[in-house]
Amino acid sequence: MSVAAIWKIGKWFGRVNLPGRMYSLLSFGLSAFPSRPVALFACVAGFVRFEFLEENSNFGEEDRDTLDRFCTISRFGHGTTVRSVQTLFTRRTAADRHTRIACSQDSNCDTKFFDFIVVGSGVAGLRYALEVSKYGSVAIITKAEPQESNTNYAQGGVSAVLCPSDSVESHMQDTIIAGAYLCDEETVRVSFLGVSNFTILFLIQAYWYPVAFSLLMKYDPRMLIVYIVMVVCTEGPDRVKELIAIGASFDHGDDGKLHLAREGGHSHNRIVHAADMTGREIERALLKAVDDEPNIFLFGHHFAIDLLTSQDNGESYCHGVDTLNTETQQIVRFISKVTLLASGGAGHIYPSTTNPPVATGDGVAMAHRAQAVISNMEFVQFHPTALADEGLPIKPINRRDNAFLITEAVRGDGGILYNQSMQRFMPLYDERAELAPRDVVARSIDDQLKKRGEKYVLLDISHKPREQILSHFPNIAAECLRYGLDITCSSIPVVPAAHYMCGGIRAGLHGETNVKGLYVAGEVACTGLHGANRLASNSLLEALVFARRAVQPSIDHMAGSNLDTHSSTLWTRPMLPSSLKGHAIQEILFRTKATRVELQSIMWEFVGIVRSTSRLKTAEWKIGELEADWEDFLFRRGWNPTMVCLEACEMKNLFCCAKLVVNSALARHESRGLHFTEDFPFLEESKRKPTIIFPTSMKLTWSSQQVHKLIAGLPR
Repeated sequence: MSVAAIWKIGKWFGRVNLPGRMYSLLSFGLSAFPSRPVALFACVAGFVRFEFLEENSNFGEEDRDTLDRFCTISRFGHGTTVRSVQTLFTRRTAADRHTRIACSQDSNCDTKFFDFIVVGSGVAGLRYALEVSKYGSVAIITKAEPQESNTNYAQGGVSAVLCPSDSVESHMQDTIIAGAYLCDEETVRVSFLGVSNFTILFLIQAYWYPVAFSLLMKYDPRMLIVYIVMVVCTEGPDRVKELIAIGASFDHGDDGKLHLAREGGHSHNRIVHAADMTGREIERALLKAVDDEPNIFLFGHHFAIDLLTSQDNGESYCHGVDTLNTETQQIVRFISKVTLLASGGAGHIYPSTTNPPVATGDGVAMAHRAQAVISNMEFVQFHPTALADEGLPIKPINRRDNAFLITEAVRGDGGILYNQSMQRFMPLYDERAELAPRDVVARSIDDQLKKRGEKYVLLDISHKPREQILSHFPNIAAECLRYGLDITCSSIPVVPAAHYMCGGIRAGLHGETNVKGLYVAGEVACTGLHGANRLASNSLLEALVFARRAVQPSIDHMAGSNLDTHSSTLWTRPMLPSSLKGHAIQEILFRTKATRVELQSIMWEFVGIVRSTSRLKTAEWKIGELEADWEDFLFRRGWNPTMVCLEACEMKNLFCCAKLVVNSALARHESRGLHFTEDFPFLEESKRKPTIIFPTSMKLTWSSQQVHKLIAGLPR
């Protein structure tokens, strides 16, 4: 029987909703019968619409425990022995299982209680909040204005298989190739007892996740990342449709169907977009939906200082977060049953980044201090084409807070890269030319700039019809025109800039971390989807998918937990530096600003697009010295370890993230994806594994410790 025939039969069976318990029998059949016909028959029978996280009435506790053990123990197998304290959460009885806790709405109160806390107001945080608000009170804590997030600056779009000529497998293949085979294509093709990767894909397409997961877990745990890629690529179309239902408006073609663009690394047109302002449109729609939801409370201008954590029997638990209201200079403590970190990336460890000013790595740094596992931080994506202000006819008067992004879609629409002598260079580096993945294009531009001693290259789209350019890229055209450049008849000066962190807080299949009660989604998370390099427009897709996948486990955790309203006194409170005398505050702020610039300079010079072991070790030493000098300066002027201010907290987080990047880069002795080192210029199969940083693996400094201290536990 042909694969196409099996596929059609499977799609027919996919309309059937068999009892959930059948998955155990089918899983047994797949493992017990090595012959291909029997295995394929079981595969076809497995095509049922059973989403076990949403319709889990038949999914037993034993099965769930197996899943949890794999996600938690296999991926986060470690523990740090600390003084055991009574956990703040206890299992509820069935009678009060669905009781919700009311939040404190007193604006003058310095402690607030919620069922769910979301740190970050980008696509991941907002989408998650809308779902969990159906089950409890939600606080969204955001550092600046709610719309100030990486999402709002995303130009390209959301990648999803929505065209009949496209396929999930093609999207998967593009993702894995762009990710530099951190999960090898040959592994995707491996057969388990006669069950090919097509079988796994069938099961994923059928939403029969437990069967697919069982196969992967039993026969080759390395396939976990392939499983994640399958899940994200499969669920993507549904997540896009949900956005449209919420109110997001995307571009349509003359035929009335969604207009699908193509970007670098993609083999098909699959980018859903709203001109070149997709992120802004998604953010608008989600914020409106949040505003209409009475169970969600937005706290703007609240900077997250540190997570509130405790330990019990070697396990870490999260109970909320301390924040600084930057408008009132008030410390506000949020206590919750579940916390989701969706705080974005850390682009500002570099001097030039497309990220907004809020992207200082706060989520990754807080999680690291809270004993969370961090992964793949060496994979920093530099977007190849940020607007180079030096090449504009009219130079900006003031330096930008963040570089202006020239979306990947310009090259996908036919844009060509030239050096300043108008020589096209990308075909010299890669047969895909301008449509090569971002890491290839960024390194190619970097090589051109160094060889020719130039500050920027040129991206030309002017050979396309004027109307097409202005309709596809109105935002870019308007920004360039502000500085005297008409992109319909002139080339755009571009240069690489820090753009996206492929690494982050190590997440399980449903956004869970090794810290109980703490979930992650979006750029702050490392789910394994991106591998060593993110495929264009896969970031919004990943954020949507994992925000949605984190919902059910969060609800389960919330429903099975009790919140002690007296628990807020268990941690010492951070202090404002109001007790400092004279010019101490001004001196500290001035020194902190200079230290930040110096750290960014070190990262760009020694931990940039092309690296070497000697430069990485130099960066490690320089950052250590810079951090020690900065901390010593603060303490000599009366700074207390429990003191907080926005600038100092951001500096701590930038130091933490910079060290995580350097340590991860030093640990990878090969060149893969975004990490290219001159000392190990080739891929090595034996190195095809994620980089893991456990909480105890880095030198402890003040910047790497939580501000507060747990001073007491609840009586047993």
